[in-house]
Amino acid sequence: MSFRDDGKNIAQVRGKLVHNGQRVSISISEGIITDITPDHAREKSRGENLFVAPGLIDNQVNGYMGIDFTEPDLSVEEIKKVTRALWKKGVTTYLPTLISNSPDRWTQNLKILAGATGDDEIGGSIPGFHLEGPYISPQDGFRGTHDKKWIREPDWTEFEAFMEASGGHILQITLAPELNRALEFIRKLREKDIVAALGHHNASSEIIEQAVNEGASVATHLGNGCANFIHRHHNPLWPQLAEDRLTASIIVDGRHLTNDEVRTFYKAKGASNLILTSDITKFAGMQPGEYVWDGRKIQLTEDGYIRDVEQDVLAGSALTLDKGLENMTAFTGCPLATSLRMATQNPAKIYGFEDRGVIEEGKRADLILFDFDEGNLSIKETIVNGNVVFRK
Repeated sequence: MSFRDDGKNIAQVRGKLVHNGQRVSISISEGIITDITPDHAREKSRGENLFVAPGLIDNQVNGYMGIDFTEPDLSVEEIKKVTRALWKKGVTTYLPTLISNSPDRWTQNLKILAGATGDDEIGGSIPGFHLEGPYISPQDGFRGTHDKKWIREPDWTEFEAFMEASGGHILQITLAPELNRALEFIRKLREKDIVAALGHHNASSEIIEQAVNEGASVATHLGNGCANFIHRHHNPLWPQLAEDRLTASIIVDGRHLTNDEVRTFYKAKGASNLILTSDITKFAGMQPGEYVWDGRKIQLTEDGYIRDVEQDVLAGSALTLDKGLENMTAFTGCPLATSLRMATQNPAKIYGFEDRGVIEEGKRADLILFDFDEGNLSIKETIVNGNVVFRK
């Protein structure tokens, strides 16, 4: 439960810490956590029995509720609609993600997204962007649902133009390290403190090691962006699982990875080396049916499976990050606090978000209050920078 001071900013939040169940009172001033003390009051209202945790951080949001960040005619108002909808799911920080398309489309949409970062209402939730492509494998299966005509080899001059259009807000780019000039490209990304992520690739163990040596630090949605049939020994999955210097993002929607895969990845990588991501697309929150998406036929099934009909590959996810938390806890048996770490503290560390991701004095007051009952997580209140942006 939160209490206001002047009708705008939150002065105090009371709830139970997830990792130990301790009731605390969190004092907030000008959007910053100033004090955390045990709450010994005997009388507890319903709201004060809610859990309190850092706001969720989603590093891959392609779109939501019928809006796609790569499609033409994107507007700041549409970005606001997505952001408000994500607040209801407990996501306080996210990276709008563009998938492979024309240079003109990317330039146009990056400029629009850059405008959203300065918006008074939603800018605090959008610190930067994730580019998935266009420098990925052109091979069927490995490129996923990306349109082959836009896939190309890494071009640093082109990337600098994208960075300028974004206002310097590109935080991550996912690419295939086996492409020409990719290793040099990764080295330059490291020098600019931009996260180089490996994804939609068919690189050998040797190339993956070289890419990590050059600065690659993330494996994008590990286990996906991969052909349906691969060599049982020599494939891109084993070396990325074995490489301790790679943090793996995973989509735990029950479709992109099986329960067994999730448990195996968790055991291999450990709680400190995994990031939960959603990879949601515009079809999340839409009615089941068949759609046309940038010229491709997409099928959204009753059970939330999004399929590129022609290629018979997944086309993103329909489940938001809060459901990924539920699934991670259910599939692995790990505590909810551990799943939350993968959606808060771990991504904050990867992207250098020193002001959020944990509940500590001096950190930004990005918080969620929620129920967790019989494995179901229900967001009751979302706070961004000390302001309530959603209350159920």
